Amino acid sequence: MDYMLLFYETPAEQARADDPAQAEAYWGAWGAYVAALQGSGLVRGGNGLQPPRTATTVRVVGGQRVVQDGPFADVREHLGGYFLIETDSLDTALAWAARAPCACAGSVEVRPVMHMPDDGAPG
Repeated sequence: MDYMLLFYETPAEQARADDPAQAEAYWGAWGAYVAALQGSGLVRGGNGLQPPRTATTVRVVGGQRVVQDGPFADVREHLGGYFLIETDSLDTALAWAARAPCACAGSVEVRPVMHMPDDGAPG
């Protein structure tokens, strides 16, 4: 089964990445986590995301495209990145989610992946 691990951080936690006094610890924790997860052989893909301020949100209203700079929702946590992993056990996916640096100050959403067969119908 494939699971998506979605990493959410608070703005304060994301700010640590750019703070000279905290950046080394922040990136060190993420580096160790990413290396361990990749070393597990479970990773099928993943990436970190640029900060929410770089986002552009698109909606269609009345048949017209509406573009908004930034994320659409004003939320307490923002999506910071993701990994797609393959494991036979939800418990394994949850264990890796709990190890993520953002699990203490933010959250990690674990969601099974819906695969689309060749006919385009959800499977």
